[in-house]
Amino acid sequence: MNADYKKTVRALFFPALIIYFETVLKFSAYDEVFNVGYLLMCLFSVPAGLLLYMLTSAFGEKTNKAVYMCTVFLLTFFYGAQLVYYQIFSTFASLYFFIGAGKAAQFMDVLIDAILGNFHMILLVLLPAALSLIFFRKINLQRNEVKKRFVLAAAAVVQAAAVMIVLASDSGMLSSSYLYTETFLVVDSIDRFGLLTTERLDIQNILKDSQVLASESSSEEKDEVKSEEQVPEEEIEKAIEVKTVEYNVMDIDFISLAQSEQRREIKEMHEYFNSLEPTKKNSYTGMFRGKNLILITAEGFSPYVVDEKLTPTLYRLREEGFKFTDFYTPLWGVSTSDGEYVACTGLLPKEGIWSFYKSSRNYMPFAMGNQLKKLGYAANAYHDHYFDYYFRNESHPNLGYNYKGLGNGLDVTETWPESDVEMMELTVDEYIDSQPFHTYYMTVSGHLQYTFSGNYIASKNRELVEDLPYSERVKAYLACNIELDRALEKLVKRLEEAGIADDTVIAISPDHYPYGLEKNEISELAGHDIGSEFDLYKGVFLLWTKGMEPVVVDKTCSSLDIIPTLSNLMGIEYDSRLLAGRDILSDSEPLVMFSDRSYVTDKVFYNARTGEAVSRDGTEPDAEYIEKKSEEVKQRFRYSSRILDDDYYRIVLEN
Repeated sequence: MNADYKKTVRALFFPALIIYFETVLKFSAYDEVFNVGYLLMCLFSVPAGLLLYMLTSAFGEKTNKAVYMCTVFLLTFFYGAQLVYYQIFSTFASLYFFIGAGKAAQFMDVLIDAILGNFHMILLVLLPAALSLIFFRKINLQRNEVKKRFVLAAAAVVQAAAVMIVLASDSGMLSSSYLYTETFLVVDSIDRFGLLTTERLDIQNILKDSQVLASESSSEEKDEVKSEEQVPEEEIEKAIEVKTVEYNVMDIDFISLAQSEQRREIKEMHEYFNSLEPTKKNSYTGMFRGKNLILITAEGFSPYVVDEKLTPTLYRLREEGFKFTDFYTPLWGVSTSDGEYVACTGLLPKEGIWSFYKSSRNYMPFAMGNQLKKLGYAANAYHDHYFDYYFRNESHPNLGYNYKGLGNGLDVTETWPESDVEMMELTVDEYIDSQPFHTYYMTVSGHLQYTFSGNYIASKNRELVEDLPYSERVKAYLACNIELDRALEKLVKRLEEAGIADDTVIAISPDHYPYGLEKNEISELAGHDIGSEFDLYKGVFLLWTKGMEPVVVDKTCSSLDIIPTLSNLMGIEYDSRLLAGRDILSDSEPLVMFSDRSYVTDKVFYNARTGEAVSRDGTEPDAEYIEKKSEEVKQRFRYSSRILDDDYYRIVLEN
């Protein structure tokens, strides 16, 4: 009996160890720990732990001990690294992170700060490894004679039970079934299933992503569309209407494309985009036609740094241009480059991968570089940090730009972070005399960590914020954004000196909110309490040309809407159905979408994680409206991913 008891304890050790690590991780990252997801995590931990038990029981005692120690240390590193990563980036690292992990050395100061700030949780993660070392000699890991078939059967039964429970849980916007089978939302998946199961889903997602579309075609030949298939009369009438009314559309016959397409997935895409209502042209269409365009994605930029005295150029651009009062900048789930991807493509990023990196192999006709280059514009792009970070050296040329960064032609001084002012001083001469021009900047001076000791830009501008009534980290953040303001001051001055400020449009938006600050620090900066997650993502979009009449826009909108809005203002031919965003200045219904499928419209705030809908006018939310919008959000995400996966623009537009 005693021997059987010991064998049982040994068998349950690794399931218990995984549950321990998962619990520590949940405590470090989530407000609620012991929820339904905790129960699912425990179930999924059992089969994984039993498999590890078999691995550490299959050999002689010496080998088993070596395998045991390696396993414990690997789990310790795995959970510890994810805990620290979350504290820095407010998300967890997908496997795509390790593609570019070699560039992470620049974050050493940030990494050390995150470890020191969460040292108590790190100690908890290290505890099992420390105890294993202390009691190493006393650990009995002789070959276990428990039948392997029994252990495998137990693991299979528990795994099957967990999967069945998940698949049966299909109610709500973010149901367990939806998270497990239809999408990959790393933060929500870890909360619901645990880290180990999420990593398995991550691997499945990457393997699925690497499949060639042609391999699917052969298995779907039996679903070939017959040429005599009838198209509903209302669809034909709609197609005729789209061609005659002034919409932002291109000459794409989705109906004929769907009829002749043999691949089911592509056929569905043709039908979906044909079903969408395009945006109408409006009084702003072509307002900026022929003007130069400078598009800027500003690192960690926030509406709360725009101040008449502290950042006068940013203030001027906001007050003299379009003033968007209800603009959002969502934070996406894989990398911060996703925010740049959204602002540059008008598409939602795909979960689990670096969307910008993947897009570098695709045809991307609606990026402003490619659109304006066709019209004879000189198109340049600059980034004042390493040129190949996030593989921008592959994605940005594919957007139509002659691209330079630190290390391939942009000789900014290598500091951390680098200076936006210096980037502007080094680059303006390269394009200012080449009209019409389109220039894109990805800044870096606003990057975390917001301290005066580990941030060169914050230290450089420290005297300018020293007397402000804020805490140290908020002051450091403001000091970083003063650098952006001074860079813009130099840019506007050069445009005015050249006499082309009224022929040049400047558009600026953040890549994400300043997640390097705590919520209470952002509240301090904002001057009011940042209560909900929606408040946290309030952003800013500056759109200005000298001499224009200021325009206040109260419509709910986001960075996803930048590309269609600029395309309409520049008078460029584009197809509004093929973008996930919408022209803000059109009469389209407003919709701001977040990575967890939450959304904001002119009527409601909808939290997908809680299923709570709050009406903006205080009335009871319409259930039918919520259901319709929730499905629309899922479809927008689904088909944005498909555009990326299938290189859909090439199929539809490239002849």
